[in-house]
Amino acid sequence: MPSTDEQVTKDLIETLEDGREGFTKGADKLAETDRPEFAATFRELAAQRGRFTTELRDLAAKYGDKIDEDGSMLGALHRGWMTIKDAIAGDDPEGVLDAAEQGEDHAKQEYADALKSDISPHLRTVVERQAREIQTSHDTVKAMRNSVS
Repeated sequence: MPSTDEQVTKDLIETLEDGREGFTKGADKLAETDRPEFAATFRELAAQRGRFTTELRDLAAKYGDKIDEDGSMLGALHRGWMTIKDAIAGDDPEGVLDAAEQGEDHAKQEYADALKSDISPHLRTVVERQAREIQTSHDTVKAMRNSVS
């Protein structure tokens, strides 16, 4: 049975990878709209998620945790929902930004759940810092969405 740290890390990595993929797809769509300046921000957020994933993987490896990234059922459901949202959002900047904000709401909740778990102090420090940056990213996406509403 995986440790709490291992499970929390796995769940966060899945969420981060979903976000990285979502921001990358969103950037591609936004680049072709009347709001291409938003694409650069989405690319930065995708890169941020990649850095967070690497940080968590490296930390897990340092402690000998094996992170199985086949994907949980919840992760698969969320990815499926993002695919549906992607189809609904189309190429409209507001739709893309709305889908991204919902994805950020999900990420914020995953981090909040992680911080409620009994995790090691070192992992908690990393998760707290990443959670603050996720909140900032959420606020950025929300401000972008509000600017086109």
